[in-house]
Parts: sequence; C-alpha cells; structure tokens
Amino acid sequence: MIKDIVVNLSLGARDPAGDYAVSAAEAFDAHVLGVAFAYEPVIPGTVMGGIPPDFIEAQRAESEKKAGAAVARFEANAKRAGVSYETRVISTSISGAAERLGHMARRFDLAIVGQPDREEGLPEEVVDEGVLFESGRPVIFVPFIQKGGMKLDRVMLCWDGSRAATRAIADALPLLKKAKQVEVVIVATGKPKSDEVPGADLGAHLARHGLKVEVKRITSPDIDVQSTVLSYAADSAADLIVMGGYGHSRLREFILGGVTRGILESMTVPVLMSH
Repeated sequence: MIKDIVVNLSLGARDPAGDYAVSAAEAFDAHVLGVAFAYEPVIPGTVMGGIPPDFIEAQRAESEKKAGAAVARFEANAKRAGVSYETRVISTSISGAAERLGHMARRFDLAIVGQPDREEGLPEEVVDEGVLFESGRPVIFVPFIQKGGMKLDRVMLCWDGSRAATRAIADALPLLKKAKQVEVVIVATGKPKSDEVPGADLGAHLARHGLKVEVKRITSPDIDVQSTVLSYAADSAADLIVMGGYGHSRLREFILGGVTRGILESMTVPVLMSH
C-alpha cells in the first residue's frame, strides 16, 4: 500500500518528477512531500580565497530562488489535483542532499526522482543515486522527456532471478495491482543459473496475487542488456519498467552497475528500481 510519497523537485524549467508524483498521489490517495534543495555554491579548494564573497552570496541567492520557484510550481499543481501535500526547502551541499534525501525517504513508501537535464548540468544525478542506495525504499526514476502523469496500463518486469530484482518486484506490487497487464521479461545473455527462479514460477506467484501475467524471454546477442530492455519497452508500449538497481556506495561515492546506469541515462519511460 502506498500512502506516503517523497519527490525531489527539479530546479530546472520543467519538473516531470514533481508532476508524476502528484499524479501518483492521486492514484493511491496518498500524501506527497515535495523537497527542493538550495545547493550551496561549489568552490574549488584551489581558488577559495580568490572568489569575492558577493559572488558566493549571489550564487547562494540564485539557488534559493530556484528552490522557491520549484516549490511554488509543485504546490500549485498539488492544489489543482486536490491531493494532500507539503513542501520543504533544504539548503545543503550536493553530497549532503544525497544523504539527506536518502535518509528522509526511509519513512516513505515510495520515492520519486527525475532524470537530470543534461544541458542544464543540474546535480540531481548524484542525489537520485543516493536515494536508491541509502533509502531502502523503491524509487521511481522519471525520464526528463516524460509528459503526463502516472499510467499503469502495461507494466514490464525485468527478471534475472537476482535478489535486487526480487526486491523490486515485491516493492512494486501495489502498482502492479493497478496495472491492466503485467509482463515478466527475461533477457537471455547466457545459460540460466542453477538456482535461478524461472520466469514461469514468478508468473505463477504473481498470478496468485490476482495479476494477469505474461512471461516473455528475449535474447540480447551482443550482451547490450540496457538497449535490449529499452527497445522492448518501446515496442511493447510499456508504461513502467520494474527492475533491480545494482551497484554500491563507498565513502559517499555511489557506483552504479553498467546496466543500471545505462537504463537511467537512456530511459524513455519511468523506471522503478529497488536496491
């Protein structure tokens, strides 16, 4: 059951994640917290004494202005939708934001973050990865090109028999129960592991939850798993991809697995990940 959602609001001109979070709150009759970070200026240590204080203050004021605008936009959207909401502006560093949001998300059922706009060079990428590794909660990554709110007509589950994939599918059950069709997709890149749960067994398990499930095995001959997954999602008109998030954190450095990073960089539909 999803009753509490947190979303990292974008400081750019568009905020697909904020819009998506409001629509998710509508769908689940949930409360949503919109968090906007006013990032502290990043000053290289080699030039610490060479930057005028007025410049640093101007950068800080600009960041606070963007955070305030993000909150105002989110509040207007939430009011129009009639959902329960609250907002918060937090001033911190980029690395501090990743840690803060990751810890905050632990008391929510779902975290929603947006794919960064590469042209804007915004720091959301670091923050979003922090939420995935630190929250212990499912995270929906919303592509920058997303238009419209949450849609769950067709959900694609990426299954490789791993712990992370198992966790993601279990976390996604409240969303799967609203889906019209659920497809378990297995990307074959070699022989299956001896201890791997077959896709048919997973399909039977989900069917016991009252879900309409299909199992599909596709081949990735060049072992480019992320391209295979995204291509199939586009061909099948999937509204949401569910998959495990792979990687680890080390001394505040978040290191994503190759497939996970590839999906997040190139996704064209929202992706729910759990770590």
